[in-house]
Amino acid sequence: MEFPDIVLTVIGVGLILLMAADVFHTLLYPQGAGPVCRMIMRALWLLSRQFAGRAVTVAAPVAMAAVIGAWASLSIMGWALVYLPHLPGFVYADGVPRRGDLGEALYISMVSLSTVGYGEIVPAAPLLRLVTAAQAVTGFGLLTATVSWILQTYPALSRRRALAHELNLFRQATGPQGMSTLEPGHAAALLESFARSVATVSMDLLAFNETYYFHEAQHRGSLPATLAYAQRLASEAQENTNPDLRFAGRMLHAALDDLADVLRGKFGHVGQTASAVFQSYETHHRHRRKPGGTAS
Repeated sequence: MEFPDIVLTVIGVGLILLMAADVFHTLLYPQGAGPVCRMIMRALWLLSRQFAGRAVTVAAPVAMAAVIGAWASLSIMGWALVYLPHLPGFVYADGVPRRGDLGEALYISMVSLSTVGYGEIVPAAPLLRLVTAAQAVTGFGLLTATVSWILQTYPALSRRRALAHELNLFRQATGPQGMSTLEPGHAAALLESFARSVATVSMDLLAFNETYYFHEAQHRGSLPATLAYAQRLASEAQENTNPDLRFAGRMLHAALDDLADVLRGKFGHVGQTASAVFQSYETHHRHRRKPGGTAS
């Protein structure tokens, strides 16, 4: 059964618009992620949790590669369906067979998207020339956008890992006595710094949803495994008699509550309190075990 030309064109334009909308919501729209990106990231994350070892660690990078591949596939197929009814309007070089099928339309689409431009099949009609040129522009834009996406993701991950590492260093330096070994003013400044870093992590999770799915293999760099200690610091500071330290404790407590709201509202962690949300976050990232002794 052959589809009418208008149906192929409509389907092709729909696939192109789906790709464009997903790229827009993932890369350009604050606090958002496109449906294709969100579905792939979450599906591979849930699949990786069924396995132990390196599968969890590489799930997020593989998912990002899969998202980029999905964007390219949607674009290639969409433009190919637009070209398919108009293949008679292309001029073929000598020795190049004219097939006129979907495979040929896909080839033209891939060459145009990648801006390779071999030149053995070129559009003759002025409108087709404009269409292929437009696809080349979108292909270059897609390549630039995906590179920018990768470059933006890893600084956000570094900020999250740095916060976890700083909290662990603070715990190691203060020892069992905690903040009582520090002057109240010094301790207040450190806690305010932690609060600012926690707020930055919250904004990073909203702006770069994909960073949530990155798993930290080392405990020292894992924020999910360190948030409970940050809560203890906030509670200890709020009980101190020094007003500056109490205020710093309230700031850290408010920042942690805001982070819990992000994890609850954006990533589906359950819990009426911030502590419960952080426990769920820690369990999902395999740094806490269920009562039966098996990792989540």
